[in-house]
Amino acid sequence: MAVYKQQESKFWWYKFTWNGQSIRRSTKQTNKRVAEQMEAAHKTGLAKGEVGIVEKEPAPTLELFSERFMQAISVRSAEKPRTVAFYQEKLNRLLEYPKMARATLDAIDEALIEEYVKERRKQVAPATVNRQLATLRRALRLAHEWKVIDRVPRIRLLQGERTREFVLTREIEAKYLEAVPEPLADIAILMLDTGLRDGEALALKWTDVHMQPAGGAKFGYLQVQKGKSAKARRTLSLTARAVDMLTARSKTSSSEFVFCGRLGKPILVTSLDHQHSKVRASLKLPADFVVHSLRHTMLTRLGLLGVDAFTIMKIAGHSSITVSQRYVHPSPESVERAFEKLEESRQGVARIGVGIELGIGEKLSDPKIVVNC
Repeated sequence: MAVYKQQESKFWWYKFTWNGQSIRRSTKQTNKRVAEQMEAAHKTGLAKGEVGIVEKEPAPTLELFSERFMQAISVRSAEKPRTVAFYQEKLNRLLEYPKMARATLDAIDEALIEEYVKERRKQVAPATVNRQLATLRRALRLAHEWKVIDRVPRIRLLQGERTREFVLTREIEAKYLEAVPEPLADIAILMLDTGLRDGEALALKWTDVHMQPAGGAKFGYLQVQKGKSAKARRTLSLTARAVDMLTARSKTSSSEFVFCGRLGKPILVTSLDHQHSKVRASLKLPADFVVHSLRHTMLTRLGLLGVDAFTIMKIAGHSSITVSQRYVHPSPESVERAFEKLEESRQGVARIGVGIELGIGEKLSDPKIVVNC
């Protein structure tokens, strides 16, 4: 069948039957000659497919692919609206750059990315550019998984990204807790004593809280059911201060959530940020002091107390030990103490070996057994 136009449509369509199957498409073209060529190309493609010659569909532009990408993000992060909003905002910034938006995915290479970085760096800080690059990298990786493209270009993040490293002193902590209103005051205590993320604290339900120790443990505990990463699911001990606070809240709570707003629903993170900003301004504390600093303070204190990175990783729910390692800063004394323990261990083994040779115990002929004592 020849190409045709539908009523009130400016585009040409084509329709034909292939192996008993009706195929109908809009060419999105107003030129009849081009539309006829597209119909012929479609038929040729079907013919090649029948003899095992499959032509790969051309890669879409980033602008066209963005809808499919955000649909995937929305499904994978259905319970994390902030994550969905984050990717949407960063994707919008990428699409503001015409050359990036109109480029097909297989044409986005290191050169175009570097061009984009140089242009964006004139306007925003390295951290902002890096978040946009991370979004582009995830989009291209998904495209690669879905076999839309054959290669993901190397995307290097900018150096010199400024990180918030604000840590509360005990003195500032006391002033802050005295000045901050509820529910942030109680949430702050929980974050300072457990290292919870703000979103994890707001999602906490009373069924996740256990005031009494179990199985011979010394402390009560709470359970994080889900969070930012796969490692977020974890069990955390409760300090006496946290237990006192939770006990007091439980007596007046009628919601399934530990921290709830109106109608018993969870409080929004933005509400916490608003409360926090007002108190921070009244106490004249630096802008680097954000709600997340409460968690950062707790993890930093663990590092200063000599807690190892793997334990911090477990407590924090970090996805990688690399993140946890920045909280551990061994002092010269702690390094020397490590060698001291190693020396004590070696001397202990040596003494056991000497005792065996002197007949103090049963003589063992296998040197491996001596070493393992």
